[in-house]
Amino acid sequence: MNLNITGKDFELTDSIKNYIAEKVSKLSKYIGDEFDATATFKTEGSEQVAEIRVVFGGEVIKAVTASKDLYSSIDKDIDILEGQIRKSKTKKDKQNMTDSIRVKQAAMDSDDDIEGEIIKTIYYSIKPLTPEDAKLILESDPKNKFLPFIDIETNKVNVMYKLKDGKNFGMLEPEA
Repeated sequence: MNLNITGKDFELTDSIKNYIAEKVSKLSKYIGDEFDATATFKTEGSEQVAEIRVVFGGEVIKAVTASKDLYSSIDKDIDILEGQIRKSKTKKDKQNMTDSIRVKQAAMDSDDDIEGEIIKTIYYSIKPLTPEDAKLILESDPKNKFLPFIDIETNKVNVMYKLKDGKNFGMLEPEA
């Protein structure tokens, strides 16, 4: 961690420098020790303005807050930076997961030797409905060919499905 602390028209005390160093070092639990941070402090009217800029892994994040108390401005900046870092990491994780799913899907598509395996899972929410309501919902949704639901009268899971003729419906109902 490289930390550069600057005060514009502002005298920085050792306690402020130590406080900001301690707070910025807490960011290392999210991004490791390889980052650069610049903290700039200034006074605007009766408020203390704290600006903290962090550069890590090719990304730049920044937080600027103003408060009557410099320490509270620093705390607010650190909270903002932590949120931005978590958001950035979550976004990257989702992107990496999506990329890995695409790679796996491409591998599955190219591997035509697989037979008899479950290669796709789709999750549905199951709501209590009457068979007539399920049929109406299925009629109004041209994309879906079937609809799982809980029959209100029997409290059992049923499946309403469209027949190949496109006009009629079938229903899977569990036996006793």
